[in-house]
Amino acid sequence: MTDTEESITKLTFPAKFTETVRRHGNRNAFAFVGEEPKTYNQAYSDIKAVMALLEKNGIKKGDKVAILSTNMPNWGITYFAVTFMGAVAVPILPDFSVTEVRNVLDHSESKAIFISYSLLNRIEGYSSENLSIIIQIEDFTVNRTGSFVPEYDPSAEPLGNYEVEEDDLASIIYTSGTTGRSKGVMLSHKNITFNAMKGRRIQWIDETDRFLSVLPLSHTYENTLGLILPILGGSCVYYLRKPPTPTVLLPALAEVKPTMMLTVPLIMEKIYFNKILPAFQEKLILKILYKLPPLRKLLNKAAGRKLKVTFGGNLKFFGIGGAKLNRNVEKFLIEAHFPYAIGYGLTETAPLLAGAPPSRSVFESTGPKIEDIELIVNNPDRKTGEGEIWAKGPTVMKGYYKEPEMTAEVLTADGWFKTGDLGVLDKNNNLFIKGRLKNMIVGASGENIYPEEIESVINNFRFVVESLVVQQKGKLVAMVHLNMEELEKKYNNLRDDMSEKLEVKMDELLAELKDYVNSHVNKFSQINKVVLQPVPFQKTATLKIKRFLYT
Repeated sequence: MTDTEESITKLTFPAKFTETVRRHGNRNAFAFVGEEPKTYNQAYSDIKAVMALLEKNGIKKGDKVAILSTNMPNWGITYFAVTFMGAVAVPILPDFSVTEVRNVLDHSESKAIFISYSLLNRIEGYSSENLSIIIQIEDFTVNRTGSFVPEYDPSAEPLGNYEVEEDDLASIIYTSGTTGRSKGVMLSHKNITFNAMKGRRIQWIDETDRFLSVLPLSHTYENTLGLILPILGGSCVYYLRKPPTPTVLLPALAEVKPTMMLTVPLIMEKIYFNKILPAFQEKLILKILYKLPPLRKLLNKAAGRKLKVTFGGNLKFFGIGGAKLNRNVEKFLIEAHFPYAIGYGLTETAPLLAGAPPSRSVFESTGPKIEDIELIVNNPDRKTGEGEIWAKGPTVMKGYYKEPEMTAEVLTADGWFKTGDLGVLDKNNNLFIKGRLKNMIVGASGENIYPEEIESVINNFRFVVESLVVQQKGKLVAMVHLNMEELEKKYNNLRDDMSEKLEVKMDELLAELKDYVNSHVNKFSQINKVVLQPVPFQKTATLKIKRFLYT
């Protein structure tokens, strides 16, 4: 579809989907890896059948319908069925606790929920005056109160003729957040569709592209760019039946040979620190050679060729978003000629605000703003140019559901959204994220300290898996989670009094880590203490640490 043709179609899900059906009806749309895909024609038929089911169960325009499910073709079918009839989808993250799930159902006043078998325990014993319909998403079996229970008929079509407008509410997405309380972000059909279209301007996709989905569809990142974006081009999306562990992911990559993937930094960081870097550290000669920049680039380029094969050999876009990528990992990806691309956005902006294709990636930057929105650094510091990032345009949310005061805190009267992120723009308008405004620590002499920047240094140190920098009694403290398996392997020759000697080695390692960090950061960002975090930090859906639990 040309840009002109694309702009003619109304910015709603039904308008865009039916346009794709008209153009690519016989092309593959959704599939589990290794199984027969549904075509767009088949998917559209299923959508209409689910719309008919919702009709029979009394769901009307404006009603809230929750989706609590792992990724699968029927997730998208359900999402479109709900939104095509003007109802509002309420995606719930599968890793939400029982309490969080119930809070979302209560707050959203959802009348129905589509839920996968594996998550039924999250609503066991739950009752509500609003929620009366429970539908198992795998086969659309209905469980509801009352004597008459309509059954799913795959050949049924809706009786109603639904008119959906661009500014109609499409979805309420409850953020998992790193700062505590979940908020219901209200996104319109136009918010999401516009955002997906601008994503397609960054990286063109068409009916020949294959997406492999590894992030939860209930998160706005995967929802917009991994579901709505593919349908704009008539691409096919493949889903995994199990979590994306290496034993599941590697054969899936070989089978699908994806051209497009959307990920978070932790995925590539694990590959680099657990697989690639150790291969260059095993032999002394390789370790020495890897320290020499010209040879390191050659070694990384060779590793990049192998990595591309591992990912199926056809990858042209490997999107990374949701958190800051480790700078050493990014340096490797550049030297490996791996087709990575960094993006920046928030749930409140549906999500994309800035990004660049692999051919235009800028080291440690998210790239420039997307087309047709305004993006500024508000009230920048005269010396550093740093300030809070503000955005304005069709991608900005309608507000927080039933939270006018919270909405007023982040949306100005003239439509600017305050992201809460600190950043700086270079002369080419490339955006560089410094950290969250709420996370920023003010030093003793008024200096701005960004814990994320210190953590990126810590995470480059050997054996460190992840870290968190907090302020305690005016001092900077680094909480560090180590790879104990690698540590024990390293010191497995300490047969006698193993635990005691390992403890001594660990103390030495933490002291060495402190010296390493303090030699790589400015004076006011130096840490006073390093403490061991024995278990992994609790994280959000995009694998960011939930800071509010530790500060």
